[in-house]
Amino acid sequence: MSSIKTIYHNLLAKWHTLTGHKLFWPVFMAAGLAFCIAVDTFDFVDLYLQLILIYVGINIILTVSLNLINGYMGEFSVGHAGFMAVGAYVASLLTVHVCPAGAQNLFFPLAILTGGIVAALVGFLVAIPSFKTRGDYLAIVTLAFCMIVKSVLENIDAVGGPRGLLGMEKLTTLPWVFFWTALSVWVIRNLVYSNFGRGVLSIREDEIASDLMSVNTRQVKIIAFIVSSFFAGIAGGLFAHALQFINPRMFDILKSTDILIMVYLGGIGSISGSIIGAVIYTILLEVLRPIGIWRMVLMPLMLVLLMIYRPRGIMGMKEARMFTPLRDLVTEKLWRQKKKEATDATP
Repeated sequence: MSSIKTIYHNLLAKWHTLTGHKLFWPVFMAAGLAFCIAVDTFDFVDLYLQLILIYVGINIILTVSLNLINGYMGEFSVGHAGFMAVGAYVASLLTVHVCPAGAQNLFFPLAILTGGIVAALVGFLVAIPSFKTRGDYLAIVTLAFCMIVKSVLENIDAVGGPRGLLGMEKLTTLPWVFFWTALSVWVIRNLVYSNFGRGVLSIREDEIASDLMSVNTRQVKIIAFIVSSFFAGIAGGLFAHALQFINPRMFDILKSTDILIMVYLGGIGSISGSIIGAVIYTILLEVLRPIGIWRMVLMPLMLVLLMIYRPRGIMGMKEARMFTPLRDLVTEKLWRQKKKEATDATP
């Protein structure tokens, strides 16, 4: 037993050394992108599995972006599906009605980016009145926003109304999903560990104390909400061009609930937890597909049990070393050493 434990600790130490190397992330990203391009080009992975991987990537973007608000900032938003709908419809309308015929592949990145920008602008408009208050009012406002978006889309014939919008080509591929997923994780990870991110964390711990320590809490909240909305719009655009059909019912409160389950399953305040939650939830939905509608009963039940027995999720308030900056690891190590020294010095 001791030998197995020793082997485990040695492997873990080697893994930490590998992930701590400055070339790890560039090589990892290049290898991941090369693999996705190879899969998309040579089709040596089943198309069904490719679609699942695409959904996994989209769900990671949604989960990481919502975790910035619900996990790191400590607020509670339930309108993420509304921002996803904005990005999906804007990107789809651009590729279907604006882009020249035969040039959709060239304009696809611009369409996705535009969908994210419009979703960010809408997020800014929602954030201004929402963050004038404190407490649970953000949940109420974002819930109302999600319902408004669905109702508006259902009553605009130009975008298909309740019938939905179709005509999009299948432009969402594994390489594009990998690119946008990696970008979202990289941006939010750097944001969280920046000086701005410290302000976000301080709001979660004590907003009044944060305000007294010269943090412009309202500005920090609005910027974080804009970033979160932007990536929700990106995910919506990718989702629309993977499915090649969207309608307003796809972006109702149930979709927001799915994203919330992934956030709290993986763990609040954790990027690695968001990735774990998105992967587990997406795969579980596919595994449980044969049981039909009952899977939509089991998944919310899983959330209830999770809130009872592990409220913070799998990785709640913890972060994998590979996502933690070196300076934070060094600071944590020094703090533990000083704490140990103080404990040993205590008679």
